[in-house]
Amino acid sequence: MLNRLNNFLSAIIVPASAESRPENTLQLATAVLLIEVMKSDADMAIQEQDEILKILKEKFHLSDVEVTHLTELGHRTASAANDFHQFTSIINRELQPAEKIRIIEYMWQVAYADGKISAHENHLMRKISDLLYIPHRDYIAAKMRAKPADLE
Repeated sequence: MLNRLNNFLSAIIVPASAESRPENTLQLATAVLLIEVMKSDADMAIQEQDEILKILKEKFHLSDVEVTHLTELGHRTASAANDFHQFTSIINRELQPAEKIRIIEYMWQVAYADGKISAHENHLMRKISDLLYIPHRDYIAAKMRAKPADLE
């Protein structure tokens, strides 16, 4: 974990070779998917942005500055991306099934942060879970775990 973080920070501070570029990191792939959930509905609520920052900080044990850099890079990367495969393939390669399910749960937390789920968010969540090879029962379980009690 520390090596990955070190590679990520080195890539931001100084130019790096293609093999260690931040686009190839698990942190960036996760950040982009969370950002895509936030962008998928018409209203990008501040609650969703705050939830992304909280999740990235906790999951990757990052400082406020590191999380800020990661989300800025995530926004730029998400804007330039043509598809999700480049990000889901990193996650599929690096994470075990339980960890991938946890990513889906994080994505649902972002979707629920503004208090409502749009059809676009639902569609994106299903698409990403399919790309991560998440069984439907695990997808639904992650959705239920992420759902705030006040929305039930």
